[in-house]
Parts: sequence; C-alpha cells; structure tokens
Amino acid sequence: MPSSIRESDTESEGASVAPSEAFPRGARAKPARESGPAEGTRAEPALERDRSVALARALRGVGRFARRKPLGALGALIVVAMLVMAAFAERIAPYDYDETVRGARMKPPSAAHWLGTDNLSRDMWSRVVYGARVSITVGFATIGLAIFLATVIGVSSGYFGGAYDLVIQRLVDAWLSFPYLVIILSVMAVLGPGLLNLVVALAILIAAINSRVIRGAAIAVAQSTYVEAARALGCGHARIIARHILPNVMATIIILATIGLGATILAESSLSFLGFGVPPPFPSWGAMLSGSGRTYMFRAPWMAVWPGVAISLAVFGFNMLGDALRDVLDPRLRGAAR
Repeated sequence: MPSSIRESDTESEGASVAPSEAFPRGARAKPARESGPAEGTRAEPALERDRSVALARALRGVGRFARRKPLGALGALIVVAMLVMAAFAERIAPYDYDETVRGARMKPPSAAHWLGTDNLSRDMWSRVVYGARVSITVGFATIGLAIFLATVIGVSSGYFGGAYDLVIQRLVDAWLSFPYLVIILSVMAVLGPGLLNLVVALAILIAAINSRVIRGAAIAVAQSTYVEAARALGCGHARIIARHILPNVMATIIILATIGLGATILAESSLSFLGFGVPPPFPSWGAMLSGSGRTYMFRAPWMAVWPGVAISLAVFGFNMLGDALRDVLDPRLRGAAR
C-alpha cells in the first residue's frame, strides 16, 4: 500500500514538472507587453487619419450645400466677409475710422483711397470697414437678447397654454398694434441715445415678433406623443422643456436668428439715418448716408454709394443664408431641398 502511494506521488510530481509538457518544443514564453512610445507613435497617425476624414466629410458637406443652394452659399460668403472685416478692422483698414488725410478732401476712388474720401478727408474704405464692426456688434447683440426673450416667452406660452397663454398673447398683440418705427422711437425717447439703448429698443420689438413663431413651433411639439409619454412618466415641466421642447424648436430659432440679423442691420442703419442710431464719432453706414452722403450726393456720389452698397450686401447675405438654412433644417422642406 505505501509503495503504490509512493509511485502515484512520483508520477504526479513528474507530471507537474515535466518541461516538455509545460512548454512544447518550438514554443517560447511570450514576455509581458510593455507600453512605450511605440504605442503613442502608432496612435498619432490614427488621430491624423480621423481628423483628415472629418475634414474631408465637412468639405463635402459644404460643397453639397453650395451645389444645392448657390444663393445660400453666396450669402454665407458675404456673411463670412463681414465677420472678417468686423474682427480684423484694424489690420484691414489703412486708416482709423476718424483719421483725416491731409490734402485728400473729397477725392474720388483711386489706388491710394479705394473708395475715395469724404468731406472731412477721411478714407471711405476705412470707414466702411469699421462700419461693418458697428453693424455686426449691434446685430449680434440685438439678436442674442431678442432670441432669448422670444424663446422664453414663446416656449412658455406654447407649452403651458391656457390663461397664461391668453394673457401673454394679448400683451404681444397690444405691443405689436403700433407701427414698428413708433415703438423703437418711443423706447429710444424713454431710454435716451446710446448704443446699448439702441440694442434694447430693437431687441424688444424683434422679441415680440419672433415669440409668435416660436410659440407655434412649441405648441406643435407639446402636443406630440413623446411629450405626452414624458408627462405620463412623471417628468417635470423643466425637464420636458429642456429635453423635448427646446431641442425640437432649435431649428426654428436658428432660422429666425439668421434672418433677423439682416433685418436688425437694416433697422440700425435706418435709425442712424434718422439720427437715433449709433452716436458719433462711431461710423455707421446709415449715418454715413444721412450726413455727408446726402449733402454731397451729386458732387461726390461715392460718399453715399458705398455705404448703401454695404447695407444692401449685408441684408442680402443674411437673408439668403437664412432662407437656405430654412430649406435645409425645416423637415417639411427638407425633401424639396434635395
């Protein structure tokens, strides 16, 4: 009995230590893989490939948009040019907006002064470039405030409905029953002149107009089945508005903001033409038209032509871009846009 136990122990010990069974012939133990700079260098080309693929995809999307909506692409180019002029006015303009050039009073367009000079010997190209900064600043500030107010009013009114919606809409009707210019001039008379007051006056009017459109979109979303399901699951009003209402009206908000920028620039130029806009010495396209441009219309027509061209191009660019975005983002028009 002990001999058998000893033999079995010997066999088990031999089986456990046999090198031929643990490591077959021709096989080697693989060392543990260490992370080093090789993995980093291997990951960098992958990141570069991902970036190049994303860039190529974006460029194809831009090209497809330009082919389907050529006027929208032209409007986008005009908008980008205006943004570049506004951001880099100091580098683009050869002179300051209020700097006088000695011996260059009312000079026609030339190589030295591309758009000529005005009655105070100021370079017109420089003033038009700086005027783009004023228009873009007023436009974006006004639209930002107006869209915020319109979204709050429109979404809350369309979602809650009932007596709250009735009261809000009657107030909006009463506010919009007056002519638009009378509303703006009344607000400016109360607040006084100034760039900030101009932004507030324009934003109050545009917010009332846009709130109606956003309200209609919010009503359509609030009556959908997934919103009803969210209510049935016990979701609160804030969660439903943030997760379901706002994302589904965002396309409408983007379209309103883009088209509203052109209308805001036109309104600012009109108020500056009437003397209620941007105060001097800041250059404004509307003020350039009403001041020296109107006075010297026949003697130096370039003083009125170039600000008018700038206003027309800005309004055209934002309107065409907004119209193209509407066709792309609106589900009802998306099939026709293809």
